[in-house]
Amino acid sequence: MQKDKIAIFEGKKVRKIIHNDEWWFSITDIVEVLTGATNSRVYWGVMKNRLKDDEKVQLFTICKQLKLEASDGKKYETDCANTEGVFRIVQSIPSPKAEPFKRWLAKVGYERVQEIENPELAQQRMKDLYEKKGYSKGWIDKRLRGIAIRQNLTDEWRERGIFAERDFAILTSEISKATFDLTPSEHKELKSLKKENLRDHMTDLELIFTMLGEKVTTEISENEKPETFEKNKKVAKRGGGVAGQARKLTEKELGRKVVSSKNYLKTPENKKLTK
Repeated sequence: MQKDKIAIFEGKKVRKIIHNDEWWFSITDIVEVLTGATNSRVYWGVMKNRLKDDEKVQLFTICKQLKLEASDGKKYETDCANTEGVFRIVQSIPSPKAEPFKRWLAKVGYERVQEIENPELAQQRMKDLYEKKGYSKGWIDKRLRGIAIRQNLTDEWRERGIFAERDFAILTSEISKATFDLTPSEHKELKSLKKENLRDHMTDLELIFTMLGEKVTTEISENEKPETFEKNKKVAKRGGGVAGQARKLTEKELGRKVVSSKNYLKTPENKKLTK
């Protein structure tokens, strides 16, 4: 499982991602925090070039290239290291900020261990974050439930032999098109979003029908165990179709569209996100 996050250390962003059940951190972000370098990628490149051959071999054992989101909203292969690896890299960076950064890093690592042992802690931290942003408790409950349903779906896809993020995106698009008559990118465009997470800008009803489409897709897949990617696409379309039919009936009863252009970026009215 991979999940992007942004951590903050003394006002600066440090990108991190869960890989193999532990946090991995962007090395260039850490270099920027500890050195104040205007171009941390160049600084890190120079550091790597100065290493001896045996040190470079060690570096390759502690670094991985994982896809992290950049400032342009796209994801790129980025040098990352886990907590132990970062500690080793930090030793090579002369900076008075090293010690407090190590303590901060240890705290983040400890929190992740707690979350693995007790997943409810991760949910609570996420809930607290949404509350601080001003989301309603009802919306937060649906968002967290949607995350769990989504995780079950991606786990099911992996059981069917699907692992590539691109394939996940294609299957998700099939569900979305059948549910809302829109792809996720079209849905984002309607809401005037760019790099923002679409689901963080959905209304209650949009979240509900998203959950329904993904839950039904999971149930069908568990029952039928599709063996090819094309068969999984058909299952995704069928699961989304169930949610799409429910959406159309709901729109008929309410006399309005379920899909909304509202997002959480603009006016106070938009920020309510309850209809």
